[in-house]
Amino acid sequence: MAVREYRFSGVNTLGEPVRGTVFAPSKRAANKRIDDLSDKHSFRTDEVEQRRTYRYKVRDASGSIASGEQKAYNPNEVRAALERMGLEVVKVERKLLDFQMKPSSTDIVMFVRLAANMLRRQLPFDEILTLLAADSSSKPLRQMMRDLQSDLKSGMNAQNAFMKHQHVLGKFTAYMLGLAASSGNMAAMFESTARYLERKDEFRKSVRSALITPAITLIATIAAFVWYIWYIIPAYAGLFADYNITLPPLTQMSLDFASWMDANWIWVTGLLLLITIAGVAWSRTTRGRFIIHKYMIQIPVLGSLLHKLNLEVFCRVFAVLYSGAGENEEVMKIAAEATGNSYIEHQVKTITVPMMMARGTDLIEAMQASGVFTRMTIARFRSGSETGAVRESAEEMAEFYEKETTLKLEQTVETIKTGVAIIISLMVGLLTVISAESALIQPSSSDIMFQR
Repeated sequence: MAVREYRFSGVNTLGEPVRGTVFAPSKRAANKRIDDLSDKHSFRTDEVEQRRTYRYKVRDASGSIASGEQKAYNPNEVRAALERMGLEVVKVERKLLDFQMKPSSTDIVMFVRLAANMLRRQLPFDEILTLLAADSSSKPLRQMMRDLQSDLKSGMNAQNAFMKHQHVLGKFTAYMLGLAASSGNMAAMFESTARYLERKDEFRKSVRSALITPAITLIATIAAFVWYIWYIIPAYAGLFADYNITLPPLTQMSLDFASWMDANWIWVTGLLLLITIAGVAWSRTTRGRFIIHKYMIQIPVLGSLLHKLNLEVFCRVFAVLYSGAGENEEVMKIAAEATGNSYIEHQVKTITVPMMMARGTDLIEAMQASGVFTRMTIARFRSGSETGAVRESAEEMAEFYEKETTLKLEQTVETIKTGVAIIISLMVGLLTVISAESALIQPSSSDIMFQR
């Protein structure tokens, strides 16, 4: 969900003005956060404004008319900014359809990768943002870079500046880049983030391209099967329905199914559509994602692959952020969030982290208690903990799982294709049997005479 920026202003108990900004998905959520802040810091809120996009039209010194867009909290801010530039403001109005589109994952990966490459060449980050914004073909990403540049120039904390755009970059990416901008090794952090995003994007595209053909083939076969059973078989076997003969069992079942569908296809279609919409809506809820992600890593063939991909991401992020100082609860939370699996994230946050913080349990025992890490992962982390090389162990596990998932993906896709081929063969075989039954129907002469 898109995160919007809201500015609040008011006065504290001493009569001094108070102003700040919050980020929330809606006005209601923003008011709740502002109320929490007012209770905590003892101030009264007088006004809350949402940062919106405004269209403007101006006339320059030569009399030429130009138009554009600018984000601001109210139209007066846009007007004042344009007048300071020596422009005559003709019109300023709020953009009615102000949708915050999200750039594609490829655009985000390209942004982080190019930024990492330029940082390695020691270019100033402000100059990098200027160059990338001018070259980007994605309007949302281009706007994000310009807003980010403006926020950093105004003195906003780098972490807050990046997290402000988490709806564009993603929560984990925004956090990592904000952390990188605040650290002393910005290039290395950007490089690690770029590698993580590239790996995730590459795996997603590989799975999509590998499974799209079996999926289309299976859907087309099912559609052809239903059409054959619902229309072709009844159209042929129905010729004998008027005769007083007993039809073969599968042929009779096809006729019964076709008759039932003819009478009920409207509500059947509506019910399937309703179930699909409800299922999609449920899958987007917190509970729905949790259940789906919990059982997704347990399904045959594909589940193990997805689970190890999640662990690869966890280990890679953990290795980047791990500190040997012992205070790594926050690192565990961030690494769990980065997996993209809400079940793994829940287990780590509700079992592993509390055990480490409240009970003083060591890292290995707390990881084992969560039930989401493989025995190999636990064993490798235990070895690293005993030798003081936890970071190196995490990096090794990430590399191991990357190679394993890459090799296993081809095997998994072949297994899925084999399963699809078996299903198609069974459906074709069933249609062949039904067709053979229908072809062998031979009404007797007495049946024909009786009908006459």
